[in-house]
Parts: sequence; structure tokens; C-alpha cells
Amino acid sequence: MEKMEEIYNNNKLGIDAKLDSIHKDLKRLMERSNQEYLDLMLVNLKKEFLNSINSYISDDVETGLEMGMVEDCKMKDTCKSRFTNYLLNNEELILGNNIPSHIIDDKRAELAQIRKEAPFEVCDNCFSMVNSLFDKQLGLVSSIKTYSTDNEKRTEIAEISDEDIVKTVLEPLSNKQRLQILKSMASETRTFSSLSELTGLRGGNLLFHLQKLLENDLIIQRHDRGDYMITKKGFNLLLVLVDVNKLLENE
Repeated sequence: MEKMEEIYNNNKLGIDAKLDSIHKDLKRLMERSNQEYLDLMLVNLKKEFLNSINSYISDDVETGLEMGMVEDCKMKDTCKSRFTNYLLNNEELILGNNIPSHIIDDKRAELAQIRKEAPFEVCDNCFSMVNSLFDKQLGLVSSIKTYSTDNEKRTEIAEISDEDIVKTVLEPLSNKQRLQILKSMASETRTFSSLSELTGLRGGNLLFHLQKLLENDLIIQRHDRGDYMITKKGFNLLLVLVDVNKLLENE
């Protein structure tokens, strides 16, 4: 009886091991199949995306030239054809991963050279419009690069706490006077009266905004009826806004 039980247990272990091996093989197969499917989807999505971009560029060039060029100029058809070639030849440039600055300089120089060959003063209007279309294409380059941001950064973005950021950062700083108050404390403490003079707010109105900043630990009051001063959190947020301001200036 014990011998039979031992044989049974050994057989069971063998079967379990075999099933485990089959399970692992199936899992690897499914993972490989899923990855191949995902890769195929990404390839198809990229093709659709590039086709959409190409279509957008062509339509934008056609519409922009038709609406922006001088209507009654005898050179319109000739110039439109040349402008179209100039702008549509930028598709490869736009869809490329990296664009050296000298390539952009060369494209601008090419347009400037075409302008030198143009005979009329009114041509400035058309060339200005073409230059705007080119700038718009460069903006498209920046947007495409944005969508190519590395996965680590995308993960960090996804982990942003909507509720906390809105409640403790965006809402407290969404008011001009509150931002003025915080900025004014970056280098010195402030009294209630000096803040009132700075913001033009009086009594309860100023107190309301100060309370918003106090509640979110962006400022502190040294003691009852004492001076207000910025916290480390408040100062760090101002440093973030410095970077944001630089981004806006460089657009």
C-alpha cells in the first residue's frame, strides 16, 4: 500500500512538473504573441500618424497659399508652384527625429534667395505668408517631438496627483494678488500693511488671500499679528515658475 502511494505521489509530482513546464511555455508564447501584436499595432499606428501628418501638411500649404497670396498678381501661379515645392519638400524635415539648426538656416536662406529674384514690392506680402507657414511647420516639429518624450518622463507625468497639485499649488497661485504676495516675500518678510499697499487689498479681502497661502504652507506668520514670511515650499514653487516663465518667453 505504501509502495502504491509512493508511486502515486511520484507520478503526481511528475505530472505537476510537466503541467508547470507547459504553463510556462504557454505563458512565454502568449507574451511573445502579445508583444508581436503590440509591435504590429505600433507600426500601423505610426503609419497612420505619418499619413495624417502628410495630409495635414499638404492641405495646410494649399489652403494657406490660396488664402494668403496676392490675388490679382500676374505671377501668382508661378510663385504658388514654387512656394508649394518649397513647403512640401519640408515633409521629410518635419518627420525626421532630429533637425540640425543649420538645416533650418539653410531653408530660410533658400526662401530669402527666392525673394531676391521676385520683381515686385508687393511680393513681401506673399513671402511673409510663406515664412509664417514655414514657422508653423517648425511648430509641428516641436509637437511631434513632444509626443516622442521618453517613457520615464511620461511615467512621471502620469504619476502627478491631480487633486493635490490643484488644491495645494494651482488654486493658491491662480490669483494675481496671491502670486504678488508670494513673490514679494522671496527676499524679505512682509507686514500686513506693506502687503496691503502692494496689492491694493484691505482688511478682510487681504486676509482671505493670506489665509489661502497659509493653509497650503506657502507662507507662515511668525507670531500673532507678526510679519509674514515665505516657506521653503513656497520658495521652491517660485523657482518652478521661473522655469515656466522662461519657457513662455522662448515660445
